[in-house]
Amino acid sequence: MSVERIRALPCWRGGIAAEPLTGGLSNESWKVTDGAGAYVVRFGEDFPFHHVSRANEVMAARAAHAAGFAPEVVHAAPGVMVSRFVEARTWGEADLRADPERVGRFLRDFHARMPGEVSGPGVIFWVFHVIRDYARTLAAKGSRFAPDLPRLVGIAAATEAAQVALPVIYGHHDLLPGNFLEDAADRLWLIDFEYAGFGTAMFDLAGAASNAGMDGAASAALLGAYFGRAPDAALTRAFAAMQCASLAREAMWAMISEIFLAAPGADYDAHAREYLGRLDAALDHYQTSYGKILP
Repeated sequence: MSVERIRALPCWRGGIAAEPLTGGLSNESWKVTDGAGAYVVRFGEDFPFHHVSRANEVMAARAAHAAGFAPEVVHAAPGVMVSRFVEARTWGEADLRADPERVGRFLRDFHARMPGEVSGPGVIFWVFHVIRDYARTLAAKGSRFAPDLPRLVGIAAATEAAQVALPVIYGHHDLLPGNFLEDAADRLWLIDFEYAGFGTAMFDLAGAASNAGMDGAASAALLGAYFGRAPDAALTRAFAAMQCASLAREAMWAMISEIFLAAPGADYDAHAREYLGRLDAALDHYQTSYGKILP
């Protein structure tokens, strides 16, 4: 059925060859080659349970291309987006850890350039609201993770209180290693803008670090490159707190996805439990450094 949908799209020049792309946890993607080049076709509906609007995703992807960070979107319609295929290597955790200064500078440029290219209603991403809303949905659906919810909501409250005032930026908000690409010319690209919106830089920074398993030295280098100075005590604490919030949100994302989604090959239970384990480690570090925040 997907190949038939792909063939019916009006953007092709001549015949096409299509092959599925693996690795996605929520969307269906294909590499398609026609007479003019190669493209990625991405199928996905609105996900209200994840606060995902495909219209916002398309707008953000187009803005990111205009700003120099993402492939060009050549076609979009309800439920489908077609972007140019970039011949590049998908990053893993080790790549994201390898040069935190480069990542910090890249994110600083992304945050600075994006507001000038986005259009339409201003979407906001605030991780602490997301966690609270996920908790309400999981409780209403009788999730088997319900016993974890009071603790996760408590973590959100404590780590929100530890944040410091920063300028509003336009962020990606899903900086898993697999959303970074590096081409043969060493150029970095970003893909997958489902959660893009205005927010705090601290979430992208903490998300990149926690998803890659950066240690303290790498995290300090990331912050130093982004802010242009060594982080002070308040900034370091806010960053450590946001790492906990980022990991809690990722675990809860998987809990929600287990209820609503069924992407081929996705193991949402394993994803949730992996990130709960990472959260425990990050929370232990935070409480050892800054004091107990949970009973």
